[in-house]
Amino acid sequence: MRQSIPFLDLVGLHAELRDELDEVWAHVVDTAAFVGGSFVETFEQDFASYCGREHAIGVANGTDALELVLRALGVGPGDEVIVPTNTFYATAEAVLIVGATPIFVDVDAHTLLTTPALVEQAIGPRTAAMIPVHLFGQTVDLDGFEELSRRTGVAMIEDAAQAHGATWNGRRAGSVGVAGCFSFYPGKNLGALGDGGAIVTDDAQLASTIRSLANHGRDNTAFSGHGRVGRNSRLDGLQAGVLTRKLPRLDAWNEQRRAIWKIYEQGFEGSAARPVSVAAGATSVHHLAVVRVPERDRIRELLTAEGIGTGIHYLVPCHQLPPYDASARGVHPNAESAASEILSLPMYPQLDPEDASSVVDAVLSALDAVIDTSSRVGAAHG
Repeated sequence: MRQSIPFLDLVGLHAELRDELDEVWAHVVDTAAFVGGSFVETFEQDFASYCGREHAIGVANGTDALELVLRALGVGPGDEVIVPTNTFYATAEAVLIVGATPIFVDVDAHTLLTTPALVEQAIGPRTAAMIPVHLFGQTVDLDGFEELSRRTGVAMIEDAAQAHGATWNGRRAGSVGVAGCFSFYPGKNLGALGDGGAIVTDDAQLASTIRSLANHGRDNTAFSGHGRVGRNSRLDGLQAGVLTRKLPRLDAWNEQRRAIWKIYEQGFEGSAARPVSVAAGATSVHHLAVVRVPERDRIRELLTAEGIGTGIHYLVPCHQLPPYDASARGVHPNAESAASEILSLPMYPQLDPEDASSVVDAVLSALDAVIDTSSRVGAAHG
């Protein structure tokens, strides 16, 4: 094993693209297309086509994408929005920002994704929208959520910030709900050189409203025509140019991630390390490689000592975080149980397969050490 294996290697990824990135930078500077313009328009067209959508709107980040869709749909004070508790804080944060109330639901014990059945149980008279989250690179049951949305009339917004290119029965993440929201934070499967985000939709009126809201409420035809209260959330020309160059590589990068995941799955078979399940209808893009292990914090310490980077996604379920009223938090046992066991292992397209195998060996050795110690402690107390 080499000296260290980082959790994420963005230096190696961008080294492959250095000449192209230098070219994008020079082109942006030479044309002064820093905000909006042809670079953004090209990326929006390409990304909409990739997602199987009619429209894509570039915005400043993934959190803004969620907020802008909610605002464009008229969601606000007095409304409730159903979100999974096992997600990044931004999903629920966007609901709070528009003045609505997040209603948390639990997740499946195996995939750690929420399900149509769990969401349906939480639908009430004030439910204005639901935001299923495609977590770790795997989509939720898009067919089931589409049917639920159609049957109940509750708008479905896809949080696809971790699922660029993922599919459910051949349907791309972001292609099914009233809108799909993406983040291009540098560590994402399709990442920019800073913050960035996008919204994809087939609804032309919704797209127009989102564009206006993201550009100070302008009416999209006149520079000084402000027909509503908006905000400033625009994708930079530089980031759009970078994303345009990366997009054609995304499927190949995702395939490399699947190869790394297979090494982890096969390596941990029969051990105390349990990789998070991938549902039968899903083709995951493995944004994160999450396994469940006993004595997680001790395992992580041992891996760190071996020079192996890890993460925890997520340490505290959203419903247990301070911003939410304790009386409305509820109990979500699957998410709560997973929070103490989940460990994210190194995952990126440039990860050498031999290094991935070394990660497996290190995890198994750490498990042996922890289990042996527990056994000896148990025997001593017996």
